Amino acid sequence: MITSRRNPLVGRLRALHQPKGRREQGLLLLEGTHQLQELLRLGLQPEQLLATPAWIERHGALLADQDLPLQPVGEEVMEAVATTDHPDGVVATLARQALPVARGDGAFVLALDQLQDPGNLGTLLRTALAAGVDEVWLGGGADPLQPKVLRASAGAALALPLLRLSDRSELLPLLERAVAAGRQLAATLVQPGVQPYWQLDWTRPTVLLLGNEGAGLHPQLAALATHRITIPHSAAVESLNVAVAAAPLLLERWRQQGG
Repeated sequence: MITSRRNPLVGRLRALHQPKGRREQGLLLLEGTHQLQELLRLGLQPEQLLATPAWIERHGALLADQDLPLQPVGEEVMEAVATTDHPDGVVATLARQALPVARGDGAFVLALDQLQDPGNLGTLLRTALAAGVDEVWLGGGADPLQPKVLRASAGAALALPLLRLSDRSELLPLLERAVAAGRQLAATLVQPGVQPYWQLDWTRPTVLLLGNEGAGLHPQLAALATHRITIPHSAAVESLNVAVAAAPLLLERWRQQGG
């Protein structure tokens, strides 16, 4: 059992708290029982699994019949490795290459323009998975594989094919190609004369384009839209939170398809 915070493994796992460490090691850090359960449910194999004796005793059934690389660790080591203040006793690492890869040809795509808040991004990914989204294209913004996003997505970030781009300049040509291939590009805009979202035929191959929390959708991207849609709401608020607004939009396709 590892009991020292100075153990080299502790340093390597703490490095996964930062984007540089995740890139260099090709790993991401999953924390907590729920994330481990989701990982196993998806048929993914952790590279490393660290757990306290108390957690191992409580979750023997989860470990039974599983060929997992289990490494017992002390409570202080777990606190050093985890990003949360009160870890529940287990963390795992997963190779990035084990995740599904977006090919850029999904029939239902969610495209995000520099979404910054990890909580919003995680919530969006969870809703996207529930709505049957095929791929998510990220034009910059928050790292979808950081611990905060992984927690907020409740495992959805592991199941969805993600295409992470450096910024909107890389997202732009991808959207142009999607339109040229005949996919409708729906952009959410708050302005008079824009059609309510339920009037769009969501059963067609569609890319839903959402802007970031502060600036909204960049005009250069909005100009590519083949369809401009809105969510009618009271004038008491200027706009809706992007994660809140995405839910009815994404699920409308599911409704129209009879889901």
